[in-house]
Formats: sequence, structure tokens, C-alpha cells
Amino acid sequence: MGGHALSSPEAASPEAASPEAASSEAASPEAGWQVSVCVYCASRPVDERYVHLAGEVGASIAKRGWTLVSGGGRVSMMGEVARSARSGGARTVGVIPRELVDREVADTEADELLVVDTMRERKGLMDAHATAFLALPGGIGTCEELFEVWTSRYIGMHDKPVVILDPDGHYRGLLDWVRELVGSGFASQRSLDALTVVTDVEAALDACAG
Repeated sequence: MGGHALSSPEAASPEAASPEAASSEAASPEAGWQVSVCVYCASRPVDERYVHLAGEVGASIAKRGWTLVSGGGRVSMMGEVARSARSGGARTVGVIPRELVDREVADTEADELLVVDTMRERKGLMDAHATAFLALPGGIGTCEELFEVWTSRYIGMHDKPVVILDPDGHYRGLLDWVRELVGSGFASQRSLDALTVVTDVEAALDACAG
């Protein structure tokens, strides 16, 4: 791959950090843009099988000629999905808070690395650069990111695919709880219908293609 860029969000687009930008026509495949998958996953040390899963996802994104959007870290699953995508020839865009850059965990090999001041800015730019969202096994941060794009799809703020790749039941408890919310009236079946849950990599990317 060629060189990489380290820049502030202003260098991307003036509206990029807004939630509305994430659902704009310019970010949709129908408008002629390449598929760009925003992958949410762990950045903490985890079992090697999850790191391998992230690598599979990155390689498969590259095989399809797509772009990867990530949280801009170079460690654990987050780092592996980006490295594998680049190894296969994919373009990678990372969005990372300045504090994490200062801790030297930034994916400085990203084709475009956007540095922001807050987590809200980070999520806004990741949304704006993506045409689909894919959650791999992760922790609280991954769940928070997932719930935001899931909720915004459910209420009609965007129509981009929101997909969970869960090969071993990592999210089973969470999804069972949401089904309980539906049963008790705190959530609707339509909210569950806004989410796609699959168990293998290719099915996940097929769902991301819309």
C-alpha cells in the first residue's frame, strides 16, 4: 500500500462528525461509493481465536475490494483487522482520540488516520465514513458503539446494515436480554428486526453489502 495520512477531522469534511452525515446519500453504495465497513471489536488483550477472527474479517474485506473503517488502534482485534485488510490491499481508515495516540497505540500505518478530541467525535466520523456496521466480539465500548448505530437505524436516522458476527455465542446473553425487553414491552420486535446476527465471516459481509 502507499503512504498514510495523519490528520484532524477538519481535513476530512466539515459535516463528518455529525450523526446526520452518517446517513447522507454520499455515504451510500447506491450513490456509487465503494462499500466501507465500520468494524467494532476489542482493543484489549483477548483469546487468540478472537484475534484470528478479526484477521479473517480484514482479509475478507480486502478480497471484496472494500474499505475498512476502524477505531484507529493497532492492538488486539482492532489492530489485526486493520493489518489483515491492508495486507490484502484494502484501504483502511482509522479514527482515534488524541489521548490514545499519545499512549502510542495508534494504527499509524492506516491509509488515513483521523485524530479527534472526544469519543463522540470519533463515533461520528466512523459513522460518516461507513456504509455498514459490523460488530465482532467485544466489551463495553464495542457494545456502546453497536447500540448507538442499532438504535439510530431502528428510529430511521439511517438505513445502513447493522450486523453482529457471533460465531460462539459471545452476544447470546445480551440478545436474550433484548428479547426479554421485547416480551415485557420495553422494546419492539421491530428493533430486533433492525439487527442482523450471523455466525460466519462471509455471511456477515454479505449482510454488510445490503
